[in-house]
Amino acid sequence: MRQKKITYYQLEKHYGISTNTLRRLRRNQNISTYTLNKLCYILTCGLVDIVEFREDPDEERPVKRVP
Repeated sequence: MRQKKITYYQLEKHYGISTNTLRRLRRNQNISTYTLNKLCYILTCGLVDIVEFREDPDEERPVKRVP
């Protein structure tokens, strides 16, 4: 966002990203894939540029990992 000089205010007012979604982004909480797609479009970037996978040690794994 800094590189593109886009603020949270602009995301809300000009691009229609809700205040609730922006709050969730700031707190590193879950957001929808629709929102991720919209952010990539707004920022003209790829998903790997804005997302980082971090495993949650407290979350139960639904399937076993393949070694």
